[in-house]
Amino acid sequence: MNLTLPPKKPRSAAKTIRNIAVVIAVIAIYTWTFTSINIDWGRIFSERTIENMGRVIPQLFSPDWLTYSKVLSAMMETLAMAYTGTLMAAILAIPFGFFAASNMVKNKFFNTLSKWALDAIRAFPELMLAIIFIAAVGPSPFAGVLAIAIGSIGMLGKLYCEVIESIDMNVVEALEANGANKLQVLVYGIVPQILPEFLSYAIYRFEIDVRASTILGIVGAGGIGMLVSIATQNRNWDEVGMILLVIIIVVTLIDYISAAIRKRIV
Repeated sequence: MNLTLPPKKPRSAAKTIRNIAVVIAVIAIYTWTFTSINIDWGRIFSERTIENMGRVIPQLFSPDWLTYSKVLSAMMETLAMAYTGTLMAAILAIPFGFFAASNMVKNKFFNTLSKWALDAIRAFPELMLAIIFIAAVGPSPFAGVLAIAIGSIGMLGKLYCEVIESIDMNVVEALEANGANKLQVLVYGIVPQILPEFLSYAIYRFEIDVRASTILGIVGAGGIGMLVSIATQNRNWDEVGMILLVIIIVVTLIDYISAAIRKRIV
């Protein structure tokens, strides 16, 4: 039995030209990137670099177990920083989310202003915020908490806004039609719809903040990042290996546990 396939649609010239233009643009971007950053390939593959890698990498895979208690204590401080910062952000992002949601606040000025504020907050990375707060309050875990809290508000506020705008407004209208006041509408009509996703996003943000907290200590914001900075400056690569091992194990456990919790919530 012979099967006759349908004829192929002729490829338009405009589509072909567009595909070629996209390929040329991608190649041009990569070429511009590698020529602009001035990579010294000779230094990368030099004998000295190979010798340094041969000395450092074996030490990284031979962690110093004598520093375990010190590293674990610093990791607990990092987790405390991430938890406190995320908790602050999860609470402070709620008003931003409501003001930015067009179905909650009908005033376009407040909607636009809130969205611009969230965009402006997201523009600053946590590392830059940590440097600013270290200059303000001094090198301490408190500076890291403030950096994480402010940095997380931008993301959580935007996600909260999207959740609020996607709720079923028929429930809200039904409550209002039955004489419910604003507080009753909020408690019985809005909160039950948004609370599960709010908690899910807050937990997800905690995962991200744990990773961010491990870096903030490098600039003086406390936590395990401080140990990384000190160990690398002293060339204690076996201690760095211990630190990396603890970070990998703790972050993996947190990712697994938070994913299970978020699955149950949502």
